[in-house]
Amino acid sequence: MPGFELFGETERNEVNDVLKSGVLMRYGFDGMRNGHWKAKDLEVELQNQFEVKYAQLVSSGTAAVSMSLAIAGVGAGDEVIMPCFTFVASFEAIMMLGAIPILVDIDDTLTLDIEEVKKAITPKTKAIMPVHMCGSMANLQALKTICDDHNLVLVEDACQAIGGTYQGKALGSYGDVGSFSFDFVKTITCGEGGAIITNIDKYAQFADHYSDHGHDHVGNDRGAETHPFLGYNFRISELNAAVGLAQVRRLNDFIAIQKKHYTILRVALSQIPEVIFRTVPEGGEENYSFLNFFLPTLEITQAVSKAFKEEGIDGCFHYYNNNWHYIKEWNHLKNLKTLYPVSEEMKKGLEYLKTKSFEKSDYFIGRNLSCLIKLSWTEAEVKERADKMVNVIKTVLNS
Repeated sequence: MPGFELFGETERNEVNDVLKSGVLMRYGFDGMRNGHWKAKDLEVELQNQFEVKYAQLVSSGTAAVSMSLAIAGVGAGDEVIMPCFTFVASFEAIMMLGAIPILVDIDDTLTLDIEEVKKAITPKTKAIMPVHMCGSMANLQALKTICDDHNLVLVEDACQAIGGTYQGKALGSYGDVGSFSFDFVKTITCGEGGAIITNIDKYAQFADHYSDHGHDHVGNDRGAETHPFLGYNFRISELNAAVGLAQVRRLNDFIAIQKKHYTILRVALSQIPEVIFRTVPEGGEENYSFLNFFLPTLEITQAVSKAFKEEGIDGCFHYYNNNWHYIKEWNHLKNLKTLYPVSEEMKKGLEYLKTKSFEKSDYFIGRNLSCLIKLSWTEAEVKERADKMVNVIKTVLNS
């Protein structure tokens, strides 16, 4: 997903503006800035790009997810429903607030199984958090209906799917609040950074304060600002925001390149009957950062994955035994290994992980390969890659 592949003068010019002013902090030092406010400018770009009322920059995607939940009122003892296929930051963000992550199975969208979500709702449920993994989305309309019926908050983790859409809306903007990541291997990058977007006035105000130690940001004297409530330091720096500002202005170009490369690979693989592509919910369009497909069995998928590596086809991930992205190897969560004591309520709330199985998810993740789409490929390189992938899969299937 790396926007850094196409770093150029645009990014350097924005960074040099910051270095010339000498002001790396996003707040204060008005007289030294020479009119440069990179974080504020990036927030405006995000608002315009995704047609939302508010955007708030933060220091990372993890911070964005944590803050999305916090401003929605998620806290100690609350339950948040999330998928068992995601990045570890999803449950970390929930647990940071003292809430309980309730992991449920995925389906052939590689996101939340709607029926399993319904089964997981209890009187303690506060929010549902779909994670739009590998460039595509959950069935957001179905999840929104569930949230409306049960008075729950819909929090979108769109960290891996920026630029994708659902029913004509940008991913991240369909629910009550959405989050993005701008780390070094995302479609657009700040090096480290993230953002939340929302159309809810009070959430936007809470985010503005909460991300900066509770500062109300009223007036021009930072030392005179009041603190309506407790907050934390989730601020982004002007240097990081400068890179992101240049990158977000190129997002549509990046998506177009990804779509072109994705399409070449998908058309080639479509000739193999045994290759089944992930389901994209009706009304959705991926951001084309990954091509995801299923093979007939776990054993065939493992063999293809191994052969891909041997043939130099990099960036195709089989997540079944992955330490970062799938419940199967999250032993530190299942065994609650922490540096500090956690509440008895959290211990009790997570006991279900010791015995819960995820057969549905094993079935899909075990047969899935997720192949990243690089921006820097030439068309000839993409076609060569497509031919290699087809040949490898056919060879394994026929062996």
